[in-house]
Amino acid sequence: MTYLSKLLAALSVVLAFGLVAPVAQAQVNPTQSSVNEDAMFQALGGENTVLSGRTTIPDREAGVLIKPDNKAWAVLQGSTLHTLSIVAVVGMIALLTLFYVIRGKIRVDSGLSGRTILRFNSIERFAHWTLASTFIILALTGLNLIIGKSVILPLFGESAFGTLSAWGKIAHNYLAWPFMAALVMIVLLWIIHNIPDKVDMEWIKQGGGLLKKGVHPPARKFNAGQKVIFWTVVIGGAGLSYTGIMLLFPAEAGTAADWQFYQIIHALIAAALSAIVIAHIYIGSVGMEGAFDAMGSGEVDENWAKEHHSLWVEEVKATQKRNTTQVTTPAE
Repeated sequence: MTYLSKLLAALSVVLAFGLVAPVAQAQVNPTQSSVNEDAMFQALGGENTVLSGRTTIPDREAGVLIKPDNKAWAVLQGSTLHTLSIVAVVGMIALLTLFYVIRGKIRVDSGLSGRTILRFNSIERFAHWTLASTFIILALTGLNLIIGKSVILPLFGESAFGTLSAWGKIAHNYLAWPFMAALVMIVLLWIIHNIPDKVDMEWIKQGGGLLKKGVHPPARKFNAGQKVIFWTVVIGGAGLSYTGIMLLFPAEAGTAADWQFYQIIHALIAAALSAIVIAHIYIGSVGMEGAFDAMGSGEVDENWAKEHHSLWVEEVKATQKRNTTQVTTPAE
């Protein structure tokens, strides 16, 4: 065989191999070494099936895609917490609306005197408004995580809801810190005035004068109702702070089950505290004449103070009288 014929024979073999190879490749099963999607979706539907993958990080649970405990938590998140949050907020608003229709705005029976008395200084008002403003934003952004998908998404659409949720998450994470700082401030400023005493029992017996016109039970700087608000905010705020830190730093929370537990407690406290704060906002604004001035300018009308905090007014007058006496009395 000549050199030319040998070369032609070699090219024929290469060409034949090239024509056969694609046929052989087409017969390879592409799912032979991959995940069977049908089997995966069947596993997702199982009540007690744990579906897990692989992970290269120390947290082994990060490789678990879904398991029965996660399903139970998702159902609780999407149904029970969803319903409780709506009932707490809407229910309190409905009750306050009914109360306003029946009782009306609580007026100063003796009329405004035109004379004012300092109730809260600038530091106290700063602590209050910092706590109030951060809590409102935290409550709204947290509520969005619970009911946003079913309530807000249909109203505003996916794009607006996605943007709102993204910024809400950032606000929720960062405003938690000034909220906690303000919580510490109000404890330091007001805890001495919120220790329960016998005067509070009389205030409770008379319904705080809220249910009947002309009734003005005695009270010091904070009445029994305000003391309940104070301790609810302090204890509830501490609970929100602790569980919130666990949610921000899940490695500190422990297992995924622990994190889910903290999330549930966080949501329940937030729902209850939101309802109570709504009542506080009502009575401090449209519900009672002259009440907003306490945290607005810091000065309240003297007649308002005498009707709602008579013992406190006596204490302030006595202190002013002592100070005046000390200034006017010549030194011996």
